[in-house]
Amino acid sequence: MANAAVDGTGTDRATPRVLIAADKFKGTLTAVQVAERVTAGLRRVRPDLAVEALPVADGGDGTVAAAVAAGFERREVRVTGPLGEPVTAAYALRDDTAVVEMAEASGLQRLPAGVFAPLTASTYGSGELLRAALDAGARSIVFGVGGSATTDGGAGMLAALGARFLDEAGKPVGPGGGGLRDLVTADLSDLDERFASIDFVLASDVDNPLTGPKGAPAVYGPQKGASPEDVATLDAALTHFVAVLETAIGGRAAEHAVAAGAGAAGGIGYGALILGARFRPGIEVMLDVLGFSDALARATLVITGEGSLDEQTLHGKAPAGVAAAARAADKEVVAVCGRLALPPQALGRAGIRRAYPLTELQPDVERCIAEAGPILEDVAEQIGRDFLS
Repeated sequence: MANAAVDGTGTDRATPRVLIAADKFKGTLTAVQVAERVTAGLRRVRPDLAVEALPVADGGDGTVAAAVAAGFERREVRVTGPLGEPVTAAYALRDDTAVVEMAEASGLQRLPAGVFAPLTASTYGSGELLRAALDAGARSIVFGVGGSATTDGGAGMLAALGARFLDEAGKPVGPGGGGLRDLVTADLSDLDERFASIDFVLASDVDNPLTGPKGAPAVYGPQKGASPEDVATLDAALTHFVAVLETAIGGRAAEHAVAAGAGAAGGIGYGALILGARFRPGIEVMLDVLGFSDALARATLVITGEGSLDEQTLHGKAPAGVAAAARAADKEVVAVCGRLALPPQALGRAGIRRAYPLTELQPDVERCIAEAGPILEDVAEQIGRDFLS
């Protein structure tokens, strides 16, 4: 089935129909659990309410889970983790369309607690995951990037797909962005040829370039444990990477480095562009893949949300994408969240009528985190009283 309809497929036209299209509350509730809790709270007010749940994601972690909830098949494969150890990663497949999430193979979630490897973490496993999708017959791949443990410009991914990056002695350079300091020769002649004949979409909620003050190392490196010295090292290494690739494949190597999305997920966006991907905002891609427009047409009220509604939400995050699409269809939108850091005016400009944070019912943040599910049900009950009673 295309969507996880809870019930109400034959409801009367006058009966309200709610579409729950929320992202995860990171660290507390998955997008599926958010939908379940909101449904339970709404039905305290309207037991017969028709509800359709369509968990969403913006290309970052949780993207495969959202696709599976929408009817894709979950496929698992053993790949190389960011530190070189084997991990079991998943992608989603329906017909000849695959949704691949780089965080499954190369994300921070794959690192031991408290361990970072800013200079050596590799995206090699992400390349293996892409190859597995191709081997399964995918002709269209949505590559969701975000939540990475890596800053290697996608070099590991490209190596897994046939590229060779060699040092002065003709040996493969070390893993991670740090290894690119020793790069002398790049050979992309054996890259997997199948990428030339598929629709390959880079789905991301960020549009940073690869290097510079707004590049991957400077903006996102510290989140991955990079010190100021590491940031400088990585930026120089990625700049050198681009220069060596220019020798191998010409001017497009430099063009891709400044293109939107090149700096996504530690620069894996750059590697994807080298492979021929086209960049699109992650939430727009996922709404298309998940069949959001059909679900939206059936709805009278849309509930979206994520853990924190803040300034970042307005720049390509899932709730903003959902609200924009709903506003274009003249549908009313409310949002649920753990914390709210946007004024009503900003919410209104985004197309969100009202936001309901957990902290409104429970000011203790620690309790909100520990008891997110039950509190969210209470919040949803309030939405039901405000909009459905």
